[in-house]
Formats: sequence, structure tokens, C-alpha cells
Amino acid sequence: MTAELTAQVCVVGGGPAGLTLAVELAKRSVSVVVLEQSGHFNRSFRGESVSPDSVWLLDRLGLLDRLDGTYAQMHHMEIVDSGSTVLSVDFSDFRYPHPYPVELPQPALLSALADAGRAHPGFTLRQSATAVGLLREQGDSGPVTGVRARTPDGELVVRAALTVAADGRFSKVREMSGLAYEKQPLDRDVIWLRLPFPEEWDSHTYRIRIRGGEHGLFIPTHPDSVRVGLNIPKGGLKDLRAQGLGALHERLDRLAPELSDTVRKEVRAWSDTSMLDIFTTVVPRWSMPGLVLMGDAAHTLTPILGQGVNHAIIDAVTLAPLVGEALADDSAAALVRACETFQSSREEAVRRSRALQLRQERLFALDGWLGGLARRSLYRVVDRNRALQQKVLARAYFQVQGPGPVVAPRVVRQPARRP
Repeated sequence: MTAELTAQVCVVGGGPAGLTLAVELAKRSVSVVVLEQSGHFNRSFRGESVSPDSVWLLDRLGLLDRLDGTYAQMHHMEIVDSGSTVLSVDFSDFRYPHPYPVELPQPALLSALADAGRAHPGFTLRQSATAVGLLREQGDSGPVTGVRARTPDGELVVRAALTVAADGRFSKVREMSGLAYEKQPLDRDVIWLRLPFPEEWDSHTYRIRIRGGEHGLFIPTHPDSVRVGLNIPKGGLKDLRAQGLGALHERLDRLAPELSDTVRKEVRAWSDTSMLDIFTTVVPRWSMPGLVLMGDAAHTLTPILGQGVNHAIIDAVTLAPLVGEALADDSAAALVRACETFQSSREEAVRRSRALQLRQERLFALDGWLGGLARRSLYRVVDRNRALQQKVLARAYFQVQGPGPVVAPRVVRQPARRP
């Protein structure tokens, strides 16, 4: 049995990009259907780091108050290389309304967005709905006019003036559209695991540990754990598994010996870990008549500096008014122009973030005595020059909000820990 819905916009993907866009469209009295493959929002190791710009945007969108008690601010970032601190960042030095990144579990963010959307009559969220095909006029070469989806109740057809692919780094809609793209694998993958937060650590600091060609990210996670991301060579998971779980434990020993006992208690099987394939995606054209890509579907980034969620939310607040105006114009040509304007307004910021991430990737990968010395020297130069430090990080964290008075911190404090 086939069910059918009609809306002005169909968004495929109920992540931060898709739901933020849908809420912003619904606020503009645009009817929108969101199709989300998962039946729930309980996602692990998915974009929990939210950059200061996105915190500012969430506040402006009226969502930050809904999220009180669900996130923790990060006040510092430190890089320790071969046992020495080579870079220390205090985010309070950045004079912006919202200077602090936050760690926000994605289920809380998505639930808040869904609740905000349901407050508008034109918003529909259909979960457990997997896009399986695009509707087109004039066969396979015509404009996209909607989506066919598979649901537990049978096929669902959504007809829409605009279909938005917000279905992530492995976008099925991008594949079905035929839009060309280039996937650029990096030299490493990341193994993620989650551990209880160590008593001796400050819970508002990002930690990056480097030793030789190995590095790890240590991210406090609300309310009382730490996400650990350990780099491995690209495609190296099979070899690491062949060495046994002890090889993973020993890798963490070298980077964070204070977690040695905990990792052996908590990580007793490979199923206690998750592997992320690291790559970027460059898409020359983000749109075609009736369809536009956004978020990771349009520009996959790496995990460094939490840019995925940041660009997803900025994409959404950029695209929504353009689409709203085009729909009010009631012409297919206006929608085409809106999608082209969206890409042209966002492409340069994405390019800068990608370039910054790739530079960091190359620094992390430097190995040997000379490579390690060059990396430590560069980080120390940035550490000693506050103006340079702020210039570098502002390119990642402060692309949208301008300088201004700092908003009083909405900090979620964890219980005090005693050494």
C-alpha cells in the first residue's frame, strides 16, 4: 500500500542540518516533511561538539533555553606533545557573545529541534522512513519533484517543490541524484570509545595528546564520561584487531597513561568501540532543479574542531530564508536561483574550514625526530602569540558572530572531583 504526502519542501535526514532547516522553514509558514531513517534519536559518537557560532545561533533561534542542563561548556583546549604542553587556549580570551564551544549529546539537540518543529502546523516528521528513490518529471533527466520512501507501513511518496538532501556523509540522495562529487580519503581513521571521566581531569577542557605519529582526542561528554578518539592508519582496523585488544590498550597507555586501568575495565571487546572512516567530500554543484544538498551531503568535513555540526546549522539558517522567499515567488526558476545563491554564500567558509582541518591533519601525522620537532615548534609559536592564536581559531569558531559583549556563561557544572 502506498501513502502520499504533499509539502512545499521535503527534507531527507533528521539530523542537526535537516531538523534545523525544517524548523526555520516551518517558522516561515512553509510546509515541510522530514524523512528520518532511524526510529529514534539515540545516536552514539555523532557530532556532540558544537562550535561557539552554533551556540550563538541556537540562542538566537530560541533553542538554547530548551537545552539547559543537557550540555557542558568547554573553557580550555590544550595540546600535549611528547609529554609537554605546546598549546593552551583559554576561550574566555575571545571577546564574542558566545566564546565557548559546548559538548551537547545529539539526542538532546535533535529532540529539542523536533519539539520546536511540532509547534508549527506545517511541520511533519516521519521517522523509520528510508528514502529509496527520487520522483522526477520527464523521466530520469527532469526536475526532482519529491521522494519515494520505505516505511514499516509500506511505501510513502512525498511530493514537494524542493527536496533537500540532509542525509549525511554517505548521502543516498546525493547518489540517486547523479550529482558529481569527489571523495578524498585522508591518511587515517579514528577509533572512538567512551570511558568514565577521570577524577584528576578538569571537565571543561579539550585535550589533544600526541606522541610521534600517534594522537588522540579526549573530549569531556555530558554528564560524566570522556569520548576518546584514537588515530589509526587508513584501513588499519583489520591489522589492529589482528594484534588483539591489548594493542588498543597499549596505544592509549602511550597517550594517556592515567586512563590505562579504566580502558582495561571498560573496553573488553571491539564492540565497545566505533570506527570512523575519515574523508572529505567535494561537490562541485550542490543543487539541480528541485533538489539541493546541505550539511555533510554537500561538504563532508573531518572531526577536527567540531566543524560538521557547525556548518550544518549555518547551512540551515542560510538556506531557510532563501527558500522561503523563493517559494513566495512561486516559480521554479526562483528556487533554482535560491539554491545557487546558497552554495555561493557558503562555499568559501567551507573551503576555509576544510583547509584548516587538512593542515591540522598533516601536523598530527608528522613522525620522526625532525617532524615532531617542527610540529612542537609551530604549536609553541602559536601558543606564545595570542593575536596569532586568536586569528587561527577564529577561522574555525567565529565565522558568523561578530565581536561583542560576552554572554554570561550557561555552564553546566559537574560534581566536584577529588584527586
